Formats: sequence, C-alpha cells, structure tokens
Amino acid sequence: MYKDVLQQVVWGNSKNLYSPSTNLYICSHNQTTPYLPKLLYDIGLKAYETGMALAAPFNQKAKLMRQGRERQFDKLREALQINKEPLVWFHCASLGEFEQGRPVMEAFREASPKYKILLTFFSPSGYEVRKNYPGANYIFYLPLDSASNARQFLDIVQPKLAVFVKYEFWHYYLLELQQRQIPILSISAIFRQEQVFFKPYGAFYRNILQRFTHIYTQNKSSLELLQRINISHASIAGDTRFDRVLQTAASVKTIPKVEAFAAGQLVFMVGSSWPVDIDVLLPLIQKYSASIKFIIAPHEVNAASINTVMKTVGAGAIRFSEASEASVARYGVLVIDNIGMLSSLYSYGTYAYIGGAFGKGLHNTLEAAVFGLPLFFGPSYGKFQEAKDLVELGCAFPVNSSEELLKAFEEVHETPGLRQSITIKEKTYVQEQAGATTRIMADITRLLNEAR
Repeated sequence: MYKDVLQQVVWGNSKNLYSPSTNLYICSHNQTTPYLPKLLYDIGLKAYETGMALAAPFNQKAKLMRQGRERQFDKLREALQINKEPLVWFHCASLGEFEQGRPVMEAFREASPKYKILLTFFSPSGYEVRKNYPGANYIFYLPLDSASNARQFLDIVQPKLAVFVKYEFWHYYLLELQQRQIPILSISAIFRQEQVFFKPYGAFYRNILQRFTHIYTQNKSSLELLQRINISHASIAGDTRFDRVLQTAASVKTIPKVEAFAAGQLVFMVGSSWPVDIDVLLPLIQKYSASIKFIIAPHEVNAASINTVMKTVGAGAIRFSEASEASVARYGVLVIDNIGMLSSLYSYGTYAYIGGAFGKGLHNTLEAAVFGLPLFFGPSYGKFQEAKDLVELGCAFPVNSSEELLKAFEEVHETPGLRQSITIKEKTYVQEQAGATTRIMADITRLLNEAR
C-alpha cells in the first residue's frame, strides 16, 4: 500500500491518492507537485527536438518539420503585425484532425466574419497539404511545447479562444492559456482506458485535462472515462467528421476521366492503401478485374509508392496522370497518382476497401460510408468508434487475410439485396451521427460573447 502511495506522490497527484493494491482513495490535503512526470515530459520534448534535427538530413518529414519552424516567431509577428481584428486559434496535429476541425472552422467563419482564424499544425502531413487552405487567415506550424515558446506564441497571437482538435494535449500551451483566462475547447475528443490519464500515476496528465474550459467527446464511453477521474467540464457532442463528409457528399466533384474509366460498371474503390493492403487485395483484383473496375488511391503518392502498386497489380493497370478519357475504359485498374481526389472518388464506388488497418491503424472510413458503400479493411480498427459501429451494423467487414477478404466480399457481392440493405443502413447511420458542429458552435458563440 505505501509503495502505491509513494508512486503516486512521485508521479504527481490531486487531492486524493489511489492505492491499486487496496482499491482505496487516501485523502491528502495538499496537492503534490508532479516533479518526475513534468521532468520526463520536458526531457521527452527535448529528445524529440534533438532527434528531429539529427534526422532532418535523411528524413523528409523531419526536414519539413524543422524547416517549417525556422524563424517561427519572426514569421508570426510579420503576419500578424497589421491585424487589428480579434482572432480565434484552431490547432490540429495533422490532416485527419484538420478534417475533424474543418466543419467548426468553416461554421465559425460564416457566423463570425469579424474574427480572424489562425490554424496551426504539428505535423507536415497536415501543414504541407493544407498550408494554402482558404478557410484560415494564417496557417503555421505550432512551435514545440515549452514555457518560453507558449509565452512568446500567445504574446504574438493573443487569441480570444483556442480550439484543440481530438488528441492535442500540450502542457505549457494549455497552462499559459489558462493563466491568461483564455477559453480553451477540446473538440471531437476520444479517450480509451489504456491512456495515461486513467492510470494511477497519470495525475500530471489529468491536470492537463483540467485546464480545458470544456471537452466535447465523440462518444459516451469517452465521457464516462472522464467522469471517473472527476472531469466534469465535458459533454458528448459527437464527431464533427460526420458533418464534414455530409458537406463533401453534397458538393462532390465530377471527374470525367473516372467516369470514362467506370463506364457504367461496378467499381471497387481502394482508399489510402499501403503495400500490405495491395498484397491482401491482389487475389480479389485478379479474380474480378474482368467484371469489376478497381480504383486504387495509395496513401503515399510518391514515385516509389506508385511504382510499387503498378508492379504488384501488373498488366491492366494505368496511372491516372497517364490515362486519357478516350482510352481509359480499356483498363481494369486505375491508380491515382495525385492527392485531393479521394473523397470524390468514393462517389463512383460500389464497394470500398480502406487501407491502414494492417499497420498502425485504419484510415478514414466515413468518406466512403457517406455514400453507402460496403466497407472492407484489416484488423487494426479498434481505436475508431465509427469503424466499430459500422462493423456492428453489418456494413463493414474486418479481415485478416486475402482469403477472408475474398470470402467476405463474395458474400456481399453474391447475396441478393444485401448490398442495397447495407447502403440504406450506412447512410442512415451517418445522418443520425451528424450535428456535432452545431452543438459546439453554440458554446463558441456564447463564450466569445461573454469575453467581450
């Protein structure tokens, strides 16, 4: 018992110490400063910064991150020195988080045109793709988290409100925002039991969560986890990506070359694929390419990635950039070698395979689900609530191998009426989950009005 309590003191605590061995909370009248976790946090960030510098000559992502943060504060001052309007700050880690924050940014811009929007990214996979996004007035990398960086950043930016999307929990930025009494929102947040916030030694990180003005969770289980650690300033808003994909589906782009390729046939869409996904898909492609058209959009569109796909698929495939409307229908596989088309490509699909779930995790399923496509993907999808929901509804089918994929596909493809039933259920599900943006915007408007 005493060992458990000592561990909590070392790792930091609030007013209650928890002893796992006895399942008891032990009252303490003084808040313990989490010295070791904060030290480890600082060391970890410094190690990350050093590692990024060392990797930059050899790694393109590290190089972009380092280049993007050079003279960062000078660039911010130059950009903002003539701004006289109030500003709201949105922060996203990467591209996926951007898509979750985008509906709120666009709704805010429409509702509050007098405010400027600053958008920051942590990762180049977000910044490099969206650095020219017209929905924000200023777009930058976020300087790495430190006390001095947070102070300098906020001295320059002076936001009226800060909105962090999904997983972003930076100790110094949130502390500085709180001390300046600037409202802070976390939107589309999702939590899991195994995260450090919910560990006996996680008080330092629980304190970070306490700094938010409000946390909007995607689902009930996330809210219940927060309530168990006495986070009361939270509520369920849902996932803003549902609003985004409905917006996208309503304004989908026509792609003449893809229409010519499909030529009225069934189309199997492959989105955000990695080499392992193509290996799993290959037997299905070989078996059905005579009767079903395949469109493959790799997650990475560099020359090496595209060449790997072309080599694996073999004859009968053509790159989008090399295809012509007049001749593309002769091919069975169309390989997309650009970015920005995927959400519109799904509108041409009959079925969809979503990549990533044989690796670190599943990519965006909602872009396909909004069109009612039966979905197939690998086994690593447990972190994604919408994927779990779609599996439970019988609209999505996780597989572990090429054999399982063929079996699942053939059941859907050959069972009369099943595909149509899936489409109805899937579209209904997406419609029912919409509305998170409206709920969040109501509070943003209230907070800004109170701050005047």
